Amino acid sequence: MKKAVSVLIPYIEKEKSGASRSNGKVVMATVKGDVHDIGKNIVGVVLQCNNFEVIDLGVMVSCEKILAAATREGAKLIGLSGLITPSLDEMVHVAREMQRLGHRQPLLIGGATTSPAHTAVKIDPQYAGGVIHVKDASRAVGVCQQLVSPATRDTYLAGVRADHERRREQHRNKSVKSPQLSLEAARARRLPVEWRGYSPPRPGFLGLQSFENYPLEELLPYIDWMPFFNAWEFTGKFPDILRDPVVGEAASNLYADALRMLGELVGGRWLEARAVIGFFPANASGDDIKVFTDDTRASVRAYLRQLRQQKSKPQGQAQLCLADFVAPEADAADYIGAFAVTAGIGIDAHVARFEAAHDDYSSIMLKALADRLAEALAERMHERVRREFWGYAPDEHLDGAGLIREQYRGIRPAPGYPACPDHTEKAVLWQLLDAERRTGIRLTESFAMFPTAAVSGFYFSHPQAHYFGVGQIDRDQTADYAARKGMSVGEAERWLAPILGYEAGPPGLPQVAPRPDAAGETAAGATAPDKAA
Repeated sequence: MKKAVSVLIPYIEKEKSGASRSNGKVVMATVKGDVHDIGKNIVGVVLQCNNFEVIDLGVMVSCEKILAAATREGAKLIGLSGLITPSLDEMVHVAREMQRLGHRQPLLIGGATTSPAHTAVKIDPQYAGGVIHVKDASRAVGVCQQLVSPATRDTYLAGVRADHERRREQHRNKSVKSPQLSLEAARARRLPVEWRGYSPPRPGFLGLQSFENYPLEELLPYIDWMPFFNAWEFTGKFPDILRDPVVGEAASNLYADALRMLGELVGGRWLEARAVIGFFPANASGDDIKVFTDDTRASVRAYLRQLRQQKSKPQGQAQLCLADFVAPEADAADYIGAFAVTAGIGIDAHVARFEAAHDDYSSIMLKALADRLAEALAERMHERVRREFWGYAPDEHLDGAGLIREQYRGIRPAPGYPACPDHTEKAVLWQLLDAERRTGIRLTESFAMFPTAAVSGFYFSHPQAHYFGVGQIDRDQTADYAARKGMSVGEAERWLAPILGYEAGPPGLPQVAPRPDAAGETAAGATAPDKAA
């Protein structure tokens, strides 16, 4: 395990004291509906190397299982992780249940979708035992050591609570988070596209095409390495990071290990890459995209519901929506593409092999490389779409740097990301692609993809198509979107929570006052809730 920790130096203290006394047990889990665990696994390794006993419950773990394990193990700390935005609601639920059941352990919050502001405003008010946002693995040890030490615990928690209250006060005092246009006004400022002088390119085929056992060797030139280093909590640019005066040596060692394993997994066929792509007749209808059954366009197969920017822009700048990049039915016969790819088929057996050998470093490394290969497959398939399958850019020739800088025509936005922030649109995507049967990728209840080494989205071909963020939306658009989706406003607000420019739903539960003894008896089992609760 120390090999995994070494790549984080000089951010953590690697030397242990002569004594090997345990600092206590930490129960960790990726919350229900979420499947991402690389960051959590790194934190677990770091904590174990600093005399914490880590009980890692894995991914997609229910609140009931997390709290039962904490009680059973006599855990001093509970850690929750999540990557996708629906996980934030699940973390609030866990905190609320911890309060209801009388838990007293401090609750650690981490993951890419989390933030100090959300932790302070939404999670901390639900639980009196202390809620701490942990930004990354390099800070986890210091936080946990202060929480389990009687000499520092109370002072540390008091500081955390004061910081939470400061953030809540800032949140309360915000007047308007961003200048908003009404939905009607935003729609009036849609992207002006001259459709009458444009002939949308017809794809080479309509329908689906599947790819099994896609050659991994073909994907190697398409790997974008910087996100790999980000997963290990390095920042910077690749390959510059390899020469960095502070972290260059550690980054170079990590890169060498990655290349060695990459050679082994490609040569040994550890993983299988699969993909499905599809092209469909489509036209814009307001802020939606109608997907037709066939080229007669006589019947609608599906609607892709889109959202429009409402933050006011300077005069002359459009309030964008993805539907703007598809021709209205009255102007031209247009098309849209879709894809789902994975490089994670077969990974579980090898992860289990490494974990059985207590080789956490290799387990984390393999997951990180599988993620990179999935992204590389998405990049390669998009290139082939542009040059071959849709064929609107047959003469395109870009090197790796050009691909990373997206110096090509067309985009491939993904549900759950800034231009298309609603994860539930993956349900329509999966139906169009027959994705689970064709690729083996399934969706969780929160619309996370499993295996985690997977990428999905839509293809847009128009020359003016580009990436953007919808940003914050107002109540009128939420209500309009909910009606178009056939869901309640409350349900729409739950899925769109990160982009709401207003306080959603009914008032929250009152803030819970901290207990005098909230954080921490040291006797084994003393942190368990009362059985009568």
